[in-house]
Amino acid sequence: MIAPRANPALLGQDRAIAELHRAASGPRLHHAWLIAGPPGIGKATLAYRFARWLLAGATTPDLSLPPTNPVFRRVAVASHADLLVIERRYDEKKKRMQGEIVVETVAQAGKFLRLTPGEGGWRVVIVDGAEALNRNAANALLKLLEEPPPRAIWLLVCHAPGRLLPTIRSRCRLLDVAPLDAATIQILLATAQPDLTPDRATRLATLAEGSIGRAIALAASDGLALAGLVDEALTTAITPSRAAAIADAIARLEDGFATFTDLLRTGLAAATRAQARAQPSPALDHQVSLWQEFGRIQAEVEGLNLDPRAAIITILHQLRPS
Repeated sequence: MIAPRANPALLGQDRAIAELHRAASGPRLHHAWLIAGPPGIGKATLAYRFARWLLAGATTPDLSLPPTNPVFRRVAVASHADLLVIERRYDEKKKRMQGEIVVETVAQAGKFLRLTPGEGGWRVVIVDGAEALNRNAANALLKLLEEPPPRAIWLLVCHAPGRLLPTIRSRCRLLDVAPLDAATIQILLATAQPDLTPDRATRLATLAEGSIGRAIALAASDGLALAGLVDEALTTAITPSRAAAIADAIARLEDGFATFTDLLRTGLAAATRAQARAQPSPALDHQVSLWQEFGRIQAEVEGLNLDPRAAIITILHQLRPS
């Protein structure tokens, strides 16, 4: 899959593109935008698209810039002097990605914005994954948002706006980016996974819940097989021996536990909503409790590195009718 900074295509987000173009064509472009929506729907791709367009002084209504354009090429290889990206960084000491965006990373933006624009136009700061800002980093960002220099714009890409400080949200113009429709996901899957059969692509588009990122991840992690196990778990009284076999199969897959649990909670939520619309009953409270409990179990397994096999057996046992 093409990285957002190098991706010239953005399907299914015409409304968001039109809103940014309309704002940029007006008398005064707001200095900070919160680009919000579920993961994997093109938010970062949109942010880089808009950044390239501003930096190049382009006028195209769809915010497009050809890949042959020098600005496009420099943004793609992270070498444009007037674009700064704030995100989680690789920790050289611990040899892994940081779990959050730290204040030292945000401080780079203060230095960046005090510089004269290298090409005499806009300066753009993209905060990719703004929900990962820790408290100190968020406070540092807030101070920078309160004193915006001229011809500088912030693009905060975020899939959980509720995690941001209310004062940060209040200083940004919100741009809600919608989940993709199933037809768009199938078009994107045909490019990203050309060997998929139409039936598998259709099923993945349904499971993806509007996210091409989720669809591709499911395709790469036996997501369809796991979805079949989820269907079985939600519609069949699983015996202890069958639960053990399912747990063994899932535990053998890389990221199998996380994918299975995500799909199970999604399926449980969908079934609960459907039943609530058809005929509300006290049993719905139990299903909501199960959804919450499975989320707690998933967080504990992943956070404490517990045995996923035992957790799966526990989950399947709780799904059995009493």
